[in-house]
Amino acid sequence: MLATTNPGKRRELRALLAKLPISLVMPQELGITLQVEESGANYSDNAKLKARGYAMASGLWTLADDTGLEVDVLAGAPGLYSARAAGSDADRRQQLLVRLAGHARPWSACFRCVAALAGPSGTLDLAEGVCPGEILPEARGHNGFGYDPIFLVAGTSQTMAELSMAHKNELSHRARALAALLPTLRLRLRLEAPA
Repeated sequence: MLATTNPGKRRELRALLAKLPISLVMPQELGITLQVEESGANYSDNAKLKARGYAMASGLWTLADDTGLEVDVLAGAPGLYSARAAGSDADRRQQLLVRLAGHARPWSACFRCVAALAGPSGTLDLAEGVCPGEILPEARGHNGFGYDPIFLVAGTSQTMAELSMAHKNELSHRARALAALLPTLRLRLRLEAPA
């Protein structure tokens, strides 16, 4: 199960896991309406809460993540509160740009993601991925969600929202966290024998 109700995150996770011989389900497909309070002190805590909560509710291996945008000049903010900083994606981007207006550019930043894989018996594995870049003052691109249109990916001339899904799934924080977790996921789901 993918422990998310975010349609953008759901698309990315499905694409990242598409080559695995597994069936992916969403909470709503099983009638699960669980609301997990993200009360952790960090990304790992929140990812664990979501993965364990949905694994227990479904009886299935569950993948969850918690992600944030960390802007250096704002001492890592919005960080843990990235998704809860304002109502809509556009509002969150606008709010961030207002906070940055008094600071000199470049506005270096990174996306950070912690992915958690939880089993119905309580087993838990974690992996982290980071994607460096900088914040731009104007949105560019129509792919992606959240802060993607104002996040220029380091080493490219494109925002996260200008990248194709395939390219994003090579460079993004979520892709890097999933790549780090993939060997463990394969072993846990018995997709390959232990070495």
